[in-house]
Amino acid sequence: MAKGRRSNCERCGRLEQNLQELKERITQLETELANAKKNSTNSSKPPSSDITKPDGKKKTADGKSSKRKRGGQFGHPRHQRPAFEPFEVDQYFDYYYSGCPDCGGELQYREKLQRVLQQIELILQPIQITEHRCVECFCVDCDKTHVAPIPDDIRRAGLVGPRLTALVGYLKGVCHCSFSTIRKFLRDVVGVKISRGQLRKLCGKVGESLEPAWQALLEQLPFEAVLNVDETGHKDNGKRMWTWCFRASLFTLFKIDSSRGSDVLLKVLGEEFDGVLGCDTAIVQGDPPPRRTLGREFPGCVGTSLRRADLSGRLGRS
Repeated sequence: MAKGRRSNCERCGRLEQNLQELKERITQLETELANAKKNSTNSSKPPSSDITKPDGKKKTADGKSSKRKRGGQFGHPRHQRPAFEPFEVDQYFDYYYSGCPDCGGELQYREKLQRVLQQIELILQPIQITEHRCVECFCVDCDKTHVAPIPDDIRRAGLVGPRLTALVGYLKGVCHCSFSTIRKFLRDVVGVKISRGQLRKLCGKVGESLEPAWQALLEQLPFEAVLNVDETGHKDNGKRMWTWCFRASLFTLFKIDSSRGSDVLLKVLGEEFDGVLGCDTAIVQGDPPPRRTLGREFPGCVGTSLRRADLSGRLGRS
């Protein structure tokens, strides 16, 4: 009997050890599964890191998919585009009968317009090409030759005028088009061929013109009452860089820097910043930590804390 009890106890010990190993393995797998399910909607990961997009179907309170149809919904107020003002219209076309369409009798025209259709269209050639020529003059009194100069603003603009330069800058900076895409657009839609190198020079010219406005907004940041700050990494010609985003109440400013540390905050906001700063823990725990070097204490990102608490809660429930 004693021998049988020892055999059973040894077996129970092995089973308990196996059970403990399985529990640890289950905990490890649950953690890996939770990390794999992280995306831009339930964590601080950027949208570009999403391998697959989450299900975008909306669900009701009971968990069932919504049956709402596409398009305008019943009871939704109708929205119509406002008509162009008279000073915005370039050309008018009036259509009328020369005689009654039924009997051919004489018609009396009224001032009331029964139907109006406004139409927007590209003109055949949306650009204007101008040639500025300097005429050579000869003075018969002093026996000298003179050439009238080109106005300074026209000379500095060069091949491309200010409006077309602004359009190129808009396509590159706001629409995020590549130089090849901008070149094709200008060639196929606008009707002018401009090389990629010339487009690059135009974008540099736009950047230089915006430098004073950007500098003024940068100097305004330390005086803002509330600032939300975040950063994201990217490469510039193979070099690791960071784009910092400063969101104020009336404007958003971007700054590219080679550092991700809190020294960027100190350089931009100074050591006496006394506003409310919203940021994630990566910035808060920088080197040196800005919570000790800036003028006052501030909390980390509430959204990041809530996402981590939700993840911990789901792991605990599982």
